[in-house]
Amino acid sequence: MHDQVLDAAGHGAARPAPAPPGELRVPLPPAGALTTLAEARAAIDDLDAALAALLEHRAALAAAVQRLKPVGGFAGRDPGRERRIVEAMAVHAPSLGPERLARVMNAVIEAGLDAAEHRRPS
Repeated sequence: MHDQVLDAAGHGAARPAPAPPGELRVPLPPAGALTTLAEARAAIDDLDAALAALLEHRAALAAAVQRLKPVGGFAGRDPGRERRIVEAMAVHAPSLGPERLARVMNAVIEAGLDAAEHRRPS
């Protein structure tokens, strides 16, 4: 899908080598190492660009799931699976915790389902 490192500034200076096709790489500077507001905002911009690409790809995968499931759309949601997704994410993002992540993932899942519905041929 993406064959290069995402850079919000539009260039790749001092960046790692481009990612192979189908992979996404984004620099993750330690928050404590950022010394200026501009650096911190540029790091957030890089993450936001990567997050947007990931969300777009997740929505495409969710559309494939909806196409493959016997019951699609909101009626086909699996609360148990969604809960397991949030629990797994909370392991990697303990400062956000399951309650915050559940709100985020609910919005992500709803947006993906909505996008899938709009992509579906009438």
